[in-house]
Amino acid sequence: MDGKETLLKARERIIETIAQNIHLYGLTPSAGRQYGTMFFHNEPLTLDDMTEELGMSKTSMSTSVRALADLKLVERAWIRGVRKDLYQVKDDWYQSFIDLFSIKWRRSISLHTVAIRKSLSELEELKNDPEISDELKDIVETDIAKLEYIRDYYEWLDRLVDAFEEHEIFKLVPPNA
Repeated sequence: MDGKETLLKARERIIETIAQNIHLYGLTPSAGRQYGTMFFHNEPLTLDDMTEELGMSKTSMSTSVRALADLKLVERAWIRGVRKDLYQVKDDWYQSFIDLFSIKWRRSISLHTVAIRKSLSELEELKNDPEISDELKDIVETDIAKLEYIRDYYEWLDRLVDAFEEHEIFKLVPPNA
């Protein structure tokens, strides 16, 4: 095997591994291959470049690159004199993970917090209703304790996301340690 073949084999292994794991970002293996291919290019690529290299349709490339951009894994680039849209991989994988983690968990935290707050309010009102039975009151109090527990969990998770966004996490788990 010559040097170029060894290089291509090493790259292909990484591209396929990215394709297999990209589902963690909610993306398809083809988007992973596109991302992996872009990763090894030192210059921005057009959709036509990607289509030619990967043998996928331009529509598929466009959909994937949009999904990759939404997750802040790739970004648009600009080169003087080039009229077509150019894309490149964002160089900071740590920040890309933080962005993805934050986007996904902030949404979840928000949804749960609203639901918990509303349910706690309703259950507190029910608990204080003089007409409910002692048996139902015990059940309501147990449910309130459970909801307070998960509320505390989501408050902790919110602080964890803050630690990622503020890069405080790197004090606990430094890169390249």
